[in-house]
Amino acid sequence: MKRHILSIIVIFIVICIGWMMLASTVSNRTHEQDLKLRRAVGKLWGGTMEQKAPLLRYQDVSVETRSRLVNKTIKDRKTGEPKTIEVVEEYEQEVLTSPRSMNLVSSDVDVDINLVHRKKGLMWYATYGVVFSGAYEVANASDTVRDMYFEFSVPSQSDYYDNLKVVVNGKEQEDPAMENGAIVMRFRLQPQEEHSIDISYRSQGMGAWWYTFGSDVARLRNFNLKMHTNFAEIDFPQQAISPTVKHRDGDGWNLNWSYENLVSGIQIGIDMPQKLNPGPWVQRLTEIAPVSLFFFFFMLGLFAIIRKLRIHPVNYFFLGAAFFSYHLLLAYLVDHLSIHLAFWIASVVSVALVVSYMRLVINPRFAFVEIAIAQLVYLVGFSYTVFFEGYTGLAITVMSITTLFVSMQTTARIDWDSVFSPQRKIPAADVDDPREDSHEA
Repeated sequence: MKRHILSIIVIFIVICIGWMMLASTVSNRTHEQDLKLRRAVGKLWGGTMEQKAPLLRYQDVSVETRSRLVNKTIKDRKTGEPKTIEVVEEYEQEVLTSPRSMNLVSSDVDVDINLVHRKKGLMWYATYGVVFSGAYEVANASDTVRDMYFEFSVPSQSDYYDNLKVVVNGKEQEDPAMENGAIVMRFRLQPQEEHSIDISYRSQGMGAWWYTFGSDVARLRNFNLKMHTNFAEIDFPQQAISPTVKHRDGDGWNLNWSYENLVSGIQIGIDMPQKLNPGPWVQRLTEIAPVSLFFFFFMLGLFAIIRKLRIHPVNYFFLGAAFFSYHLLLAYLVDHLSIHLAFWIASVVSVALVVSYMRLVINPRFAFVEIAIAQLVYLVGFSYTVFFEGYTGLAITVMSITTLFVSMQTTARIDWDSVFSPQRKIPAADVDDPREDSHEA
């Protein structure tokens, strides 16, 4: 009996090594393909878009009277000849203070994100189009004249901006100045004067969208950002604050971030929902495959003890190979078929291998009932939970507890000393004859 169990353990370890090699192969294929395809998609659609809030600086302007020596030509009174003399001349000069940053009076931003999943090769990428419009108010609340410097940086991860418009006080700027990827405007405001600046554009990106206020703590006055999405599975990245108000709008969401006077280091961002990619999914499934095989072998061993069946370690090897064939076939089917179709084809093939084999080893009834149910639960059902990200651990827990309960209830009256006794022999009368079902038929 001990040698029998040791042989099964060795078979289990060998099959697990095979799964490790398969998972490594799938991981390498996925990683290499993703690097190549992500660059290709990035060239077409850009990457993560980060729209920075405008920067506003000012310089106080004052006028001072200065004196200077200038040369002046006059006529000599005696000779009448021209001569040059130096005289003191007074003039007015503008004096500017050092540039200082200041806050916008208000920011009213509208963002419309339209998600479109695109497949490149065997990978899905979350690309999106974005329509951006921002209305900003600038004011000189001081008693002195100020020169204002308004800088609006467009996201560097996108290579195109369609219908870029800059409107100042209701007048569209035909050719706004661009410096180092930013729209830069300089204008002078008289005391208590205000300016409105509206900027809008269309662009596209991939993965996530951000509206950021810099790395330091920022003060947000009269800030309002409205976002509309065409997708329901919204998620917010780390270091991003959730919206203050949100409600469903058809297939998407209307999100709103609104603050009257907030001092914080917050950023606003949203992650695009990702489609299930075949490579990472198969890799995760292969990595947890030993758990499902362990439960299957465990239940098969209990069946053998309870029903007094002779199941040789070689039979365990072929059953383990049938489990391995499921993941091997799945790993290469997803290259050509959808994930769900590949999943069901691999499941049918593996179950057919196991059931048809155990029909000959034991009998058809045992194969189509106990074995088929065990494989559907521990292979097919367990694998299907990987479709639901975040629930795999819960599935393993429920499966473990359920298996423990069934095992405890069915083996409570077994004399384990006799089971593991070296002299134990299975009476011939207690062994299921594989030919019984055929005779009955």
